[in-house]
Amino acid sequence: NIRDRQVVPSVKPGYLRPLVPDQAPEQAEPWTAVMADIERVVMSGVTHWQSPKFHAYFPTASSYPGIVADMLCGAIACIGFTWIASPACTELEVVMLDWLGQMLALPEEFLAKSGGEGGGVIQGTASEATLVALLGAKARITQRVKEQHPEWTDYEILSKLVGYSNKQAHSSVERAGLLGGVKLRSLQPGKDRRLNGEILREAMDEDIRNGLIPFYVVATLGTTSSCVFDDLDSIGDICKSRDIWLHVDAAYAGSAFICPEYRYLMKGIEKTDSFNFNPHKWLLVNFDCSAMWLKQPRWIVDAFNVDPLYLKHDQQGSAPDYRHWQIPLGRRFRALKLWFVLRLYGVENLQKHIRKQIALAHLFEKLCSSDERFEIFEEVTMGLVCFRLKGNNEINEELLRRINGRGKIHLVPSKIDDVYFLRLAICSRMSEES
Repeated sequence: NIRDRQVVPSVKPGYLRPLVPDQAPEQAEPWTAVMADIERVVMSGVTHWQSPKFHAYFPTASSYPGIVADMLCGAIACIGFTWIASPACTELEVVMLDWLGQMLALPEEFLAKSGGEGGGVIQGTASEATLVALLGAKARITQRVKEQHPEWTDYEILSKLVGYSNKQAHSSVERAGLLGGVKLRSLQPGKDRRLNGEILREAMDEDIRNGLIPFYVVATLGTTSSCVFDDLDSIGDICKSRDIWLHVDAAYAGSAFICPEYRYLMKGIEKTDSFNFNPHKWLLVNFDCSAMWLKQPRWIVDAFNVDPLYLKHDQQGSAPDYRHWQIPLGRRFRALKLWFVLRLYGVENLQKHIRKQIALAHLFEKLCSSDERFEIFEEVTMGLVCFRLKGNNEINEELLRRINGRGKIHLVPSKIDDVYFLRLAICSRMSEES
């Protein structure tokens, strides 16, 4: 009955506390009592991300195969930090990221099956992947600078490092800089809102003149605000010629690369060091499943490697110990979700799902364009339509207030170069033309 439910609950902060007792019960309660309270306590305060009336942010995926695999993951309940801690947990992940990488036509050197050192790993979120890549880049540049300047301390090197991203990159990129303790610059993109090699080169040259050391670049394929694609090809040329780590954040739009007709948007992918997208956004895999590939995971492994005796095992080195590829030590058996979804849908049906959602976005674009009161703010390439009423920001703010105030549809706004617009994302797999 998700279509009949109000998409955003009309509760106020603090609504829940009066609905439950002050402390945990001394005696066990029956299942029936707990299940009866789901509707009263929980559902009354849920924002329904899977509702076909939810068009905010970006999709969060859900499917029966994903849900069943999540239950199985909870039932097996292993913590797969090393190979021996649960061999299937590690080995299925290695193979699933090869499957997925091949579906996207990623370069061979990102895949474990290529026999090189590259491979994939499931992170919790794209924010983690951005931070992990930054820490790898930091480890790599620190070693290089120390060879050239053995007299410099770690602190001196760190104070000179600088990374770059499009001003429209996700806020987690800026956060990765804060967590990694390095300076990151948000660059003003060109008129087309894309970051390109020329803008990047000028920024780097300026920083080098000021005694700084460029070490990391994040290219965004599908920005959060308006789903714009940075010019990966020209950015890749600059990073390649200067041996600077290039990370790709394709959190939302990366799923579309399973369709050959959208791969032109990742031209230059072979020039990158790490690539990340979220199957848990648009590829029907329940949260959390953020796929990341690295050409040289050794920089991350070395940056994170703490090897106490109680985590050592006889097979070390012959399979990845994924605890070295991520921030937390513990990890769930998330590869099950990929395995179930890829098998129970098949590539063909996943492509149909992506194409259908993009077609729905183009339908909404057409509806906006055929009404002379509205204008489209950004070219529609994926399942996101950025639109606004012609005129000032205030009438668009009022429009959004009215739409969200009715509680029938949920949208969020964005603002670029002081222009306020509304974002309509096709989120639910239950969305239809009607």
